[in-house]
Parts: sequence; structure tokens; C-alpha cells
Amino acid sequence: MNRNFDDPIYKKWRSQVYERDGHQCQWPGCNSKKRLNAHHIKTWANNPMLRFSVGNSITLCWSCHKKVHSKEEYYERFFFNILLRKSIEDE
Repeated sequence: MNRNFDDPIYKKWRSQVYERDGHQCQWPGCNSKKRLNAHHIKTWANNPMLRFSVGNSITLCWSCHKKVHSKEEYYERFFFNILLRKSIEDE
């Protein structure tokens, strides 16, 4: 299934990810607020049930997103740990 970036469901998911992450890159030390991407931690292609899960997503700027492209499996634990720390801090 190809992504339709204009699909209302996709737009809502992306907006929720950005909102949760304060509209800034979550890569440690980056915090950029420009050229943001909602990144699927477990890949879109291999995990259809998680495609619109905010818990499977993290906001990255274009530059940081480029670092992880095609290496998603390597970064899964790293990103889930960032989200876990974030949820503990937000309590």
C-alpha cells in the first residue's frame, strides 16, 4: 500500500505525532522545528497495524530522518526509549 500524504487519516496521525512532540525534532540535542517528518519507528511497509499509531511514531527533522532511513530496525529501541523517557517526564 502506498502512502497518501493527503489522506485525512494520515494528516491526523502526523498532526498528533507533532503535537505530542512539541513540534520539534526528538533526536537528542537537535530540537529543530524546521522541515519536520513523522517517522514510523516500526516501518510502514512491514507493520500495517501500526501505520497510524502515535506510539509507533516520532518527530524528526529532515536531517535526522535521513540518518535513520534504511536503518530503521537498528534505531527501534533507541526511539522507543526516547518516547518512554518523554512519557515519564510528562507525568
